[in-house]
Amino acid sequence: MLELFSDLWAFMKERKKFWLTPVIIVLILLGALIVFGGSSAIAPFIYTLF
Repeated sequence: MLELFSDLWAFMKERKKFWLTPVIIVLILLGALIVFGGSSAIAPFIYTLF
């Protein structure tokens, strides 16, 4: 997993694509929200956000 992030960072640094950083962070946060929201006690509170 660490190698994936280091390769991604090397790609963004070499190609000057630093605008991808916020997009990747938002996708990771949404993925974590889906994973933790579907199977936890805080699921009813997350569903009210949407």
